[in-house]
This record gives sequence, structure tokens and C-alpha cells, in this order.
Amino acid sequence: MRSRRALVKWLVILGVLHAIIVCAGFFAPYDPIEQDRKNPYLPPMQLHLLDAGGHFHLRPFAYGLKLREETFDQYEQDTGQTIPLKFFQSGAVYRLLGFFHSRIHLFGADGARVCLLGTDAYGRDQLSRLLYGGRISLLAGILGAGCSLFIGLCVGAAAGYFGGWRDAALMRAAELFLALPWLYLLFALRAFLPLSVSPLKAFFLIVAVIGVVGWARPARLVRGVVLSAKERDFVRAARGFGAPDGYLLRRHILPETSSVLLTQAAILTPQYVLAEMTLSFLGLGVPEPVPSWGNLLSNLQQYSVLVSYWWMYLPALAMVPFFVGYLGLASSLQEWLEPYKIERRSPGSLA
Repeated sequence: MRSRRALVKWLVILGVLHAIIVCAGFFAPYDPIEQDRKNPYLPPMQLHLLDAGGHFHLRPFAYGLKLREETFDQYEQDTGQTIPLKFFQSGAVYRLLGFFHSRIHLFGADGARVCLLGTDAYGRDQLSRLLYGGRISLLAGILGAGCSLFIGLCVGAAAGYFGGWRDAALMRAAELFLALPWLYLLFALRAFLPLSVSPLKAFFLIVAVIGVVGWARPARLVRGVVLSAKERDFVRAARGFGAPDGYLLRRHILPETSSVLLTQAAILTPQYVLAEMTLSFLGLGVPEPVPSWGNLLSNLQQYSVLVSYWWMYLPALAMVPFFVGYLGLASSLQEWLEPYKIERRSPGSLA
């Protein structure tokens, strides 16, 4: 019961986090590629309920920012300019859930921009880019994990069920992939691919690359489950009744790998998100102006940004709750699903 409650807790947390990213257009106040060249590296604006005179406001507001005297990149609050925050404000057009056109954003302001996480070198709102960038990074991790698990399931099932020279050849290939340093392999594979491609093509190239690299460990785990499952009494009985290999795999053996696959999915997804971020950080991922968590952090390659603008580190913190959620989910799945458990089946289930 405790493991089930923990599993539900992590599923709810991850569901809420992913819902925010999926509905990024609603939660993001501005278009992520909209530039404001007059306000580069604007620091995060603070929300207030009390003004400089000590008066309480029911509606949150932010003070405008102005350059400090004798500086060119240091800002301070302008208490003479208040920017009231308005909820469900009309703004830039976006597609809600990818299908419905809408202009309604969670918050905004009239006649001014409220940048809660500051802006980048082009004056683009960091909060909007962070939310939209999560779509690219998280989707790449989920699809990459799905590719690895599909390949691992096919290879592991074939190796464990048929055995012999096929098992030996497939497992030697898996050991080779496990021995290779995955990060350098990603760089090598990506280096052979064209650099000047559209963002959509670059995204699918990244998914394919990281998906192909990580299939070896799931394949070995699936092989172990298949080796155990194919020797069970109910599988031997079904084989004795003349059941073909395809039926045995589909009906009796592959369902027993579900616990391993679910646990591996929860472990691999954050790893692949980090892989996409690494490639994008080094300029090998989705190109600008499309945001991803990796190219948001690529600004930190400039020393002046690294030492002067602390809010440019914030995209690195955004991934922390997702990573903690996925690792907590993997731990709960291991306790709840009891990997490699084969349930007893009645003779009627062999039909």
C-alpha cells in the first residue's frame, strides 16, 4: 500500500509538471522568439503587494526597471513606474495543446513587459523560453527512451527466446555498446550528420541518435526476463499444445517484461533529456531561435554572461524537479511492480 501511494504521488507530480510544459503557450506570457533589443539581459522583476508608500494592493504589481547612473548593464527598480499584473490577459497567438488557437495567457500587463525570469541577450523573455524549451527537451527524452526500449525489447526477446548463436551475437553487440562512452559516441554520430538542417529535422535526428545509443542495457534486462519466462510450466504446456513462437512471445513471455520496461522508461527519460541538453548546449542540437533547455544554457559559454547575469543559470534548475520526479517514479515502480515476478496461471489461461 505504501509503495502504491508513493507511485501515485510521483505520477501526480510528474503529471502536473508535464501539463505546465504541454500548455506552455498559456503559462508563458510572451512569444518565446519575440525580441526586445532595447532591454538585453534585463534582470528578473519582483512582484509586490506593498508599494513604496506602504499601501497594500490586491493586484500584484512590478516596478519598472531603469539603468543605474554611470552604468550600461546594471538596473534598479523605478518606484515611479508600477506595472499591475493582469490575469488571463490577451497576448500573442499560440496553439493550446497543439490544436486550438488562443490568445489568453495566464498573466500579462498592459503597455509593458513583466519578465519574471529576466531576458537574454536579445531581450527575449526567459520564462517563456524556459516553458517552450521544456517541450523540446522533454519530448526528445521521452521519444528517445521509447526508441531505446523498442530496440531493446526486440533484441532482448530474440536473444533470450531463440538462444544459440543469435543470443551470442546480439549480446556481444550489446556489450560493445555498453563499453563505449555514450557521450563521445553521441558527439561522433552527430558530427557525421549535417549541421545546417531545419529545427524539425534536427529534433528527429537527435531523437534517433540518442535512441539508438541506449538500447543495450534494456536489451540485457529483457533477455534475462525472457530466459526465465520461457522455462515456466505454463509456457512449456502451451508449447506442448503446439503454440507457435509468435503466440508464445506475444501472449505469455513479452507481457512479463512490462515491469522492466516501465522502470527503464522512468530511468532513461531524464538521462536522454540530459543528453539532448548536452548536445544543444554544444551547438549540436535544435538550432536557434527555437528554444530548448540546452540552447538556453549555451549563453553561459560566454564568460561575461557567466559572471555577470546570474538569472541565466535558472534553466539549469528547471530540470531538477523533473529529474527528481522520474527517479522517484522509477524507485516506486521497482517496489510496486516487483520485477521478474511471474504470476501463476490457471490451465484455462493457456487457451
